[in-house]
Amino acid sequence: MSLHTQYLESFLRSQFYMLRMDGPLPLPYRHYIAVMKLVKTGEHNWSLPELVHAVVLLAHYHALASFVFGSGINPERDPEISNGFRLISVNNFCVCDLANDNSIENASLTGSNFGIVDSLSELEALMERMKRLQEDRDDEGTTQEEMTTRFEKEKKESLFVVSGDTFHSFPRSDFEDDVVLTADVSRYVEDPGFGYEDFARRGEEHLPTFRAQDYTWENHGFSLVNRLYSDIGHLLDEKFRMVYTLTYNTMATHEDVDTTTLRRALFNYVHCMFGIRYDDYDYGEVNQLLERSLKVYIKTVACYPERTTKRMYDSYWRQFKHSEKVHVNLLLMEARMQAELLYALRAITRHLT
Repeated sequence: MSLHTQYLESFLRSQFYMLRMDGPLPLPYRHYIAVMKLVKTGEHNWSLPELVHAVVLLAHYHALASFVFGSGINPERDPEISNGFRLISVNNFCVCDLANDNSIENASLTGSNFGIVDSLSELEALMERMKRLQEDRDDEGTTQEEMTTRFEKEKKESLFVVSGDTFHSFPRSDFEDDVVLTADVSRYVEDPGFGYEDFARRGEEHLPTFRAQDYTWENHGFSLVNRLYSDIGHLLDEKFRMVYTLTYNTMATHEDVDTTTLRRALFNYVHCMFGIRYDDYDYGEVNQLLERSLKVYIKTVACYPERTTKRMYDSYWRQFKHSEKVHVNLLLMEARMQAELLYALRAITRHLT
């Protein structure tokens, strides 16, 4: 995160407030929830402020897991190492080098197993699609009916984007070998089978849709959180806005590039995977800007972060700098956190009314 200092400051402020400052939950509760990332109330009664505090903590650490695994800050199994684990590296650089000022920016991120398309022409093609989308948006609008159809298509297709286990043109066994083994946290978990499930079953005719206009962060979630857990709404809102607008106007070696369409596609695709739709967004842009290998990476990072591997990280946007891919992970993390908060806070609002 230190590669993006503006965002890091905002992130640390919100995390410090959740864990250390005055709030409804006692300090030990906060850390326990952070460890288990699962709250089961059982026979215990929670006040609404305590519940909101717990929900914010859960959403924060669920999303943080996506960033940690997506950025390679985790051990991978290596049978040649005596303890069985090694840190993920990018070519000859280890992720730990980032903390020791060893520059990784100029290292090539091209994985030897992903030589399907020349990465330079891949980058140029992406930039051309971005330019064309901007021109098309300026020339003519898309009808609401068309945008609804495109969202439904993208939503259904997201159910068939399989994380980690199946990947594009590579055999399943290739990625089974890359499964990351995590630390034993069984003593904190009551239900080890609990995990992400798609918001709808494949083959269903009418998939549920969360219309963002009916319950938005800006108009609904923000005010509820701030009312029940003072000031955290402002910190979260600052963080969401920061990551959504963060840009250096660069793409790999290119400068003066407007990346708005690309950042919006990344953020909205995560929400689409969770069934959230923005009426004013054309989801046709997602298909034009996000290649399949990137969609698989996004779903894995957002929904099954422990399955993320270096080869998946290397497979998309191979000319992009490491800091740019970290930027992608920041967008995915915050989009995933906001999606979880929208569902949880909407449920609390319904309970109150």
